Amino acid sequence: MTRSLKKGPYVDEKLLKKIEGKKPADIGVIKTWARASQISPEMVGWTFGVHNGKEHKEVLVTEDMVGHRLGEFSPSKKFIKHGGRMQKELDQKKKEAEIASAKAAKASV
Repeated sequence: MTRSLKKGPYVDEKLLKKIEGKKPADIGVIKTWARASQISPEMVGWTFGVHNGKEHKEVLVTEDMVGHRLGEFSPSKKFIKHGGRMQKELDQKKKEAEIASAKAAKASV
């Protein structure tokens, strides 16, 4: 459910205080744990270190990001891959194709 329009967007006040009256080049990366904070137009050009549960991921804010949340750009879960027989067959075919292309390149030299 979206936030009520009469309340306005949620922007963490501490983040706004940290960037108030300063330039992005002076400070560098601003570490934050406020993943739920929305990106406001004042934040464009700044680099935030958004915590993903393990480490701080650097997020450079651009104009396209305004209105989104900081947590959207710092994924907290890492997808490895689905396993199984089908995946093994695909990996094996890919490896064979690489070997064949390497042999073809060697033969042409």
